[in-house]
Amino acid sequence: MKKQMLIFVLGSVMLSRFAFAHNIQLEQSLPVAKVAEYGEIILSGKETKFQIWASSSLTGKVRVVHHLAGRSAAKEKNQAMIDAIKAAHFSPANYQTTTIINADDAIVGTGMFVKSSAEKGKIENPHSQVVLDDKSTVKNAWNLNAKDSAIIVLDKKGKVKFVKEGKLSHTDIQTVISLVTELTK
Repeated sequence: MKKQMLIFVLGSVMLSRFAFAHNIQLEQSLPVAKVAEYGEIILSGKETKFQIWASSSLTGKVRVVHHLAGRSAAKEKNQAMIDAIKAAHFSPANYQTTTIINADDAIVGTGMFVKSSAEKGKIENPHSQVVLDDKSTVKNAWNLNAKDSAIIVLDKKGKVKFVKEGKLSHTDIQTVISLVTELTK
């Protein structure tokens, strides 16, 4: 009886892990997502404003999409990936980083700090696309893990070439940089 219970529990844990896996498929477009509350941060002089953003806009350039919870721990998880992208100096003519911050997944009481940080990020990196999602719209549409970070590489047609949730290893980072270098040729 104990053995059957152990098998049941282990099976349930394994199945639940797959039940919460993202629904992003290689060589496919990302699942449709539209962020109407807040949305994409646009520069207007030195000021920022928001406009509706949709995943269908992720074509035309090779992209690294960084989706993260509005928490410093989630941001720090893949900071090495972001640093590697900056060090690679990809041409803005055919490459763009898209950062989607899930402000709905911030620590209670920090929402204004998350918004301010997102706006500051856009000002510091005007060539990057920054999206503030206040309703977990993208996380839910892509079935991403809460309180986490995900890195997705898209080709110019918006097809997924790489996806990983959680902290990327050194090898993963090298893979992403090599992939983006190849895709931007």
